[in-house]
Amino acid sequence: MIHQINLTNLLVIDIETVPSVPDFQHLDEEWKVLWEDKISKTMPENFSLEESYLQRAGILAEFGKIICISTGFFYHDATGKTCFKIKSFSGDDETAILHSFVDLLNKYRDKRGIFSVTGHNVKEFDVPYICRRMLINNIPLPDYLQLSGKRPWETNIVDTMELWKFGDYKNYVSLKLLAAVLGIATPKDDIDGSMVRDVYYGEQNLTRIVTYCQKDVVTVANIILRFKNLPYLEKENITITE
Repeated sequence: MIHQINLTNLLVIDIETVPSVPDFQHLDEEWKVLWEDKISKTMPENFSLEESYLQRAGILAEFGKIICISTGFFYHDATGKTCFKIKSFSGDDETAILHSFVDLLNKYRDKRGIFSVTGHNVKEFDVPYICRRMLINNIPLPDYLQLSGKRPWETNIVDTMELWKFGDYKNYVSLKLLAAVLGIATPKDDIDGSMVRDVYYGEQNLTRIVTYCQKDVVTVANIILRFKNLPYLEKENITITE
């Protein structure tokens, strides 16, 4: 499948999420009960509600929020060199982030026509999380994100984790491990996903999180290139736009 898709029809994405409030004690009483009901079925008995909230709330769309969406697309320069352009949307206002992201998707579709959203574990996490948060924020889903009821082959999504499975649906591989095994520089050289909440609420260093998110996008882009038997991106051919 990936060999048949033109690089310029891929839009690589990655998101960073955090709990909607800094810790369990900041939830109102109703949401504390809802959290307990949600988490009690999946967490070990020796975990407290406070610990489970710190570890899990950010990855659950009902209790988390998006603070960064990084996107990247391939293009070829005048010499035919493969280049990659990155644009990120970040901040404390999730609604503004999502609106900006949809605007970019619409522009990308108008320019490229049919395109595929691409990422690592994007089918199981990034895209569903974005769609859920859009509904929560009362933002209409564009037609290309109307995925409910569609068969996997009917969606324009390219997932590098799925590509690596080669039909083995029991296999899971992290982006860090896949990058390492393919000889790609790790995107986790500063922080990893488990640290994002502390960096956001503790350090209040959104710039650090955006940089981390952009590294993930570049890593996915290089994995795609490996699957297509093409050279990795050179640093001078990667640009970040405001």
